[in-house]
Amino acid sequence: MLRTHTCGELTAAHADQTVTLCGWVEKTRDLGKGGVFVDVRDRYGKTQLVVRPHLQEMLETAKQLRSEFVILGRGKVSLRPLGQANANMATGEVEILLDELQVLNASKVPPFLPSAQEMPSEDARLKYRFIDLRRPKMQQTLVLRSRIVKKIRDYFEENGFIDIETPILGRSTPEGARDYLVPSRVHNGQFYALPQSPQIYKQLMMIAGYDRYVQVARCFRDEDLRADRQPEFTQLDMEMSFVDEEDIIGMIDGLMKRLAREILGIELPLPLPRMSYDEAMRRFGHDAPDLRFGMELIDCSAWAKTVDFRIFRGAVDEGKAIRAINVPNAAELFTRKKIDELTLFVQEDFGLKGLAWLKCTTDGKLEGPIAKNFTESQLAELASATAAVPGSVLLFAADEYERAGKALYGLRRRLGLELKLYDPGQMHFSWVVRFPMFAYDAEENRWAAMHHPFTAPLDSDLPKLESDPAAVRAKAYDLVINGYEAGGGTIRIHDNVTQQKVFQLLGMSPEEAEHRFGFLLEALRFGAPPHGGIALGIDRLIMLFAGLDNIRDCVTFPKTAKAIDLMTEAPNVVDDRQLRELGIQVKPKNG
Repeated sequence: MLRTHTCGELTAAHADQTVTLCGWVEKTRDLGKGGVFVDVRDRYGKTQLVVRPHLQEMLETAKQLRSEFVILGRGKVSLRPLGQANANMATGEVEILLDELQVLNASKVPPFLPSAQEMPSEDARLKYRFIDLRRPKMQQTLVLRSRIVKKIRDYFEENGFIDIETPILGRSTPEGARDYLVPSRVHNGQFYALPQSPQIYKQLMMIAGYDRYVQVARCFRDEDLRADRQPEFTQLDMEMSFVDEEDIIGMIDGLMKRLAREILGIELPLPLPRMSYDEAMRRFGHDAPDLRFGMELIDCSAWAKTVDFRIFRGAVDEGKAIRAINVPNAAELFTRKKIDELTLFVQEDFGLKGLAWLKCTTDGKLEGPIAKNFTESQLAELASATAAVPGSVLLFAADEYERAGKALYGLRRRLGLELKLYDPGQMHFSWVVRFPMFAYDAEENRWAAMHHPFTAPLDSDLPKLESDPAAVRAKAYDLVINGYEAGGGTIRIHDNVTQQKVFQLLGMSPEEAEHRFGFLLEALRFGAPPHGGIALGIDRLIMLFAGLDNIRDCVTFPKTAKAIDLMTEAPNVVDDRQLRELGIQVKPKNG
């Protein structure tokens, strides 16, 4: 090793020892006759090096140093002079009086400094990701990631799980997001698919008798990106045999309790709270609600049937809903300009035609542009139903039940952050259970699986599979942390007959089902045990535990929102020889 210690290691206990440090120059200070001071940094910390003025040759070298030069310094550890210790540095009690200084590699002038308080645009950070990754915040996040993954592996090993790798090159079985396809050179015109999930493989492992499987798996989905989504991602994949929902949920409860205690210093009471999908949609308009604050949705449809206000009454007469949220202590903050801004938000992001509002005055009365359309008793009844108090602002959405709920969910999430209705450092863990088994796809005029087509229905709902698919609930469960879906899982169908029925309900003929999933159906005919599992998004989990709001800050080399790696400029054009070997000819997309 070139170095004897790291740049974050030395303390007063090392005084008078001769050490060698290596790292990147953060800054230099030329004090003239006082010598040159150099702050050298690595991922462990920072140490001050001192080049004394009588060492003329070394002094000249030190004066040539610039930010991000890679250097080696060897010398004696010395206590800093009285009054000059730096309490903000772990190594602030000491400095190294250099006897040797080497430039291991010079650096161009960097486009930004890892130590800068203000960062450049995200595009610049991604273009020069190797510099961005030198930032202490990025290093701390990736170290946290490593710690969490290690604790996850340890937890599952302690609980008897086997860490098993499944293939990256597999069969394309499109259902949901698009597959990333890989052309086969050997089998011309045929393609592998990168796994969206190891779902089918882990079910096959259960059929093979490996009753406790776990994997930190790399997965790929060709879908539109968001701040909390990447085209390639890492998930914790887990599967168990001879279990029901309680076993899976209990296992993850234990994992969350351990991570919360050992990473965050929080003691989580178990079991984690739960609510049904229907309750989540009714109270929050979304199946991954942020439970760190209230401001729940209120259904005002029954009240709206008793009024003459055309917009409200007309909507409920058409079978739509009037839903509202009560924003606390916002009457003075919500100017007309602010409400116009929120109206534009729900129109552009959620497709609402508008946003109605009322404010509760100091004497407890509701006032606003639409107030004249209601009698005093109707307004009093509304104030009671919405628990309006002086300072409240009521925001109303009149639309289809789910669309109105989704818009108010978006408003609730935005206003919770803007109005600081919760402690951003708080963590709230919960489960949403009893999801619908199917959702109707109006564009394709067929039922689609709410989770995936291998999900088992509740035993009590099994008879409704053919007679009333909309009423069938699934043995499905999602882990929700701070309003994000941190993971989702289901108990799987383990008999061939039920699986065939589900495929048929999803519009798959027996022939198509055999073509796409014949290997799974065949395996189910050979003694498949009851089994189920879950997948947790590692990247999203790190984002939440690190208190970040962008998943790209938890990934070493992420893609942009357009799925581009700005550093390597991937995806890129390949040469004709490679394409010829694969039997591929590239044509214009609309050609």
